[in-house]
Amino acid sequence: MYPKILDFRPVTMASFTMTLARTCICPLIVGRGNDQVTMTSKFETRQDIAVIRNYGNLLVDLTSIVPDGIVCFFTSYVYMETIVSKWYEQGIIDNVQKNKLLFIETQDTAETSVALHNYQKACENGRGAVLLSVARGKVSEGIDFDHHYGRAVVMFGVPYVYTQSRMLRARLEFLRDQFQIRENDFLTFDAMRHAAQCVGRAMRGKTDYGIMVFADKRFGRADKRGKLPKWIQEYLKDSVCNLTTDEAVQVSKKFLRQMAQPFKKEDQLGLSLLTLEQLETEEMQKRVERTAHVM
Repeated sequence: MYPKILDFRPVTMASFTMTLARTCICPLIVGRGNDQVTMTSKFETRQDIAVIRNYGNLLVDLTSIVPDGIVCFFTSYVYMETIVSKWYEQGIIDNVQKNKLLFIETQDTAETSVALHNYQKACENGRGAVLLSVARGKVSEGIDFDHHYGRAVVMFGVPYVYTQSRMLRARLEFLRDQFQIRENDFLTFDAMRHAAQCVGRAMRGKTDYGIMVFADKRFGRADKRGKLPKWIQEYLKDSVCNLTTDEAVQVSKKFLRQMAQPFKKEDQLGLSLLTLEQLETEEMQKRVERTAHVM
């Protein structure tokens, strides 16, 4: 997509995976509730009580098994407000608060800063917390939820941009006329880029670990799944691409038990960290000298 937009032809292209000593990423696509009703944020089903209830049940179940912090992203502020108001009526908010404290991002910068500060305090003191936020908002753009600040990230729906914007319509026409990029291709590419940016908030180092939940059946389609970054696709197996809520909870429990096992720096040597012997090899010395010469 970028070579087309920027109008250049790459000479060499390479994709590198992350070198990890253990499988510390657990991406899941939850496409159905336990009642088998499809989970999606499509416009036609946004007001469907069953979909809203299933989203709420997924969050309640995750808060009962995931330690420390959980960050949730919605497609827009309006959609988040609609969901939260329905959750209040259904008693889901009360059930969430039995397990963790709840904080919500707003469009007011000062309020959001206070919510973030208190969310981090709740994670630090062991109480645990849930932060409800919005894709393309402040939280998704520049704040990291490393280690206990983000043991799970939930993406409720596919974060498509608002397509009735005049500026966006003009941009889509320009891309179509100048670069023959179809409207749907660009919108999907942009949505997957933002979804990956949201869930990537939880993975900020080799010793970190986290669960990434894509709560929308559409994430399992080839056109969307294929546009996720390679480092997520690598761990997104076919067996976890259309889970029910209960199945996702069981997979998450197993993953968290594995991550709870002792893990030391020595376990990374030779895998995600170089050993002293590897550093002292003649080949590595030459590589270091070439790098220093280039710099």
